[in-house]
Formats: sequence, structure tokens, C-alpha cells
Amino acid sequence: MKYFISAGEPSGDLHASQLIKALKDVDKDARFAFLGGDLMTLEAGVNPVIHYRDMAFMGFSEVIRHLPQVLSNLKRAKEAITAERPDALILVDYPSFNLKLAAHARALGIKVYYYISPKVWAWKEHRVRQIKRFVDGMFCIFPFEVDFYRKRHDYRVEYVGNPSVEEVDEKLRHISSREEFLQRYNLPDKPIIAIVPGSRKSEIKNNLMIMEQAAAAHPDYQTVIAGAPGIDLSYYGYYITPGTPIVTGATFELMHHAKAALVTSGTATLECALLNTPQVVCYRSNGMKLSYQIMEKILKVPFVSLPNLIANRRIVPEMLLHKCTPALVGRELSNILPGRPGYDNQREGYRLMREILGESRAATATAAAIFTALHP
Repeated sequence: MKYFISAGEPSGDLHASQLIKALKDVDKDARFAFLGGDLMTLEAGVNPVIHYRDMAFMGFSEVIRHLPQVLSNLKRAKEAITAERPDALILVDYPSFNLKLAAHARALGIKVYYYISPKVWAWKEHRVRQIKRFVDGMFCIFPFEVDFYRKRHDYRVEYVGNPSVEEVDEKLRHISSREEFLQRYNLPDKPIIAIVPGSRKSEIKNNLMIMEQAAAAHPDYQTVIAGAPGIDLSYYGYYITPGTPIVTGATFELMHHAKAALVTSGTATLECALLNTPQVVCYRSNGMKLSYQIMEKILKVPFVSLPNLIANRRIVPEMLLHKCTPALVGRELSNILPGRPGYDNQREGYRLMREILGESRAATATAAAIFTALHP
């Protein structure tokens, strides 16, 4: 069968690549076309119709600035779906773009499935109407999403486990030792504070300088920055002290070997928690207090970071917008370093979070369900 998969971000590329692998296991005749990245390319054996690097625009202002490219991408994606006429369109998060593809595919009589729900439980809940109208099956990766859809919107969804659990466990089986890691990146034998400033230029611009200044207050530790794929190293130079080490393509290892981490809100916060590394979640946009008050009104959930949402309690501190300053982030960082109360408290919270997530074969379960649905 032919599958068209749409993933617009690095995390989506990772999760979708695992889904492609699982679909190939269950469907020996599987063929693929996709929007995504290098990991999907390796699994599918074909190049993307559009690479996610040309799609990853976040926030209203960024979308408006790149509107011609956004519209061009949407047109190309729709044309590709029309030309390919896949048996199924599989969407991975990225709702503003993907729900338009869902409507287009439904009009063509193509089955539509969603793997990794948009965060409609946090904001833009009205998108559930589109999901119910255009999506034949929703496969969720957070347990709380099941009640949200079923009880609040009378829409049946399936919890398949969280792919990050399986991905983290698999990577841990093959991870290098701390000594090898330090040697590979020419780092001194000194405890690490990891800085994970995000995968988009806007996130790096808004957060990196603040994060590095907060970490610099701890001279007994070395600060190491996780470079994102597709971001030129020279870009980081605008926002950091010269000589601060950057490791690219090794975010997972960096967080694993770090004593603590400063992480921009997103999937990396969950990975950091699964690695048992204490963290402070940072997210600064324009930093205005008014923006924070507006966000509090818009958000339908009490937290924004995944560890806190999953556990339904404050496990990690969330330093958002005007609260994301070097002084305030630094204060929270001090409390989660080894020997401080926050260090053990977070790790106990992580244990609870992982217990709630359970064991996971998310990609395998989703592939089997889609294949079965297409062969009634």
C-alpha cells in the first residue's frame, strides 16, 4: 500500500521514521511519500517532497513573514497528495498545516490518520471539530488525551504509548560512556550543565543568551550547548560567550551526561525527564508580562511542559516569558543541582511520570492499527 506522511518538525521526523519502519514490518509492499526530514528519508528510501527545514515556522509573526513560502508548501503538498493518491494520509502533529491536508485528502476519498495529536487540549480547542470531520483515526501518545477527546468531545481515540519512552530506552542501550563523550567533543573532565535552546532560530534567539547567563553563575560546572540539526553553528555565536562549546547531533547524549539542563519547552523536556536529568524549562518570546497574562487566559491546561502535564503536578519549574530571566532561571537551576532539594524531588517526579506513561510500542501499535483499518 502507499502511505503519504506529513511531519513538519525534527521531533516529528524522528517519530515518523519509527512509524515508517513499523509500517514496513507489517506491510511488505509499503511505499512512501512524505514531508519530513533525513531520518524519514533513511527509512523510506526516498527523498521528501518538502524537507521540514523549509516548513518549520512557529508563531503568528513568523508565519506571516514567510507566508508566500507557507502557501507554496501547502500547494506543493496538496499537489503531491493528488498525484500520489495514497491509500492513507498519516499526519504527525503540526496542526495548522496538516489539518488543511486532511481536508484535501478527505475530499479525494483518501483515509486520514493522525499519529501524535495536536495540542488542542492546551489551545485552539476548536480544531477538534476539524479533526472529527476529516480524521478517520487518532492515535494519542499521552494518556490524558484519551479522556479529553472521549469525555469532552465524544470522539474515540486510542492511546498507543509514548514513542519517546521506546526511543530513549533504545538509545540508552547504545550510548557512549561519559569519558568517550568528553573526548569526542574535546571537553574537560568537569560536570556539565546542558543548554538545549530549541530547534528553531527564533527559539535560539529568544532563549539562548538568557540560559547561558543563568548557567554561568555556576563556575564549578561547564556549560555545553546542544546544536540543532540544520542550524549553522555561526548563528549561535550571536548569543553566546565566545568559546562556549556546542555539540551538534548529540543532544540526547549531552542531556544524559549532564548533571542538570536548561531546556526550551517542547519534546526535549520529556526526553530529559526520561533520561532522569533534572531540568529547568525555559521559554521566552517577547517576555512581556501582558503576554503571560494573555497566555494564562488562552491555555486550557495548568502547565506547558510535558513532564508536568503527564504527571498533572509541578515536577519541573517553568520559566515562561517575563519570568525567563537570567536571575530567575539561575535561582531555579541552583535548586536542582546535585545535593540540593530539587534534585531528588525532580527525579522522584520523573519516576511517577514514567509509571503513568507505561511501556511503549507506539509506532508498532499505530502501524498495526492503520494497516488493519485499511484491510477490514
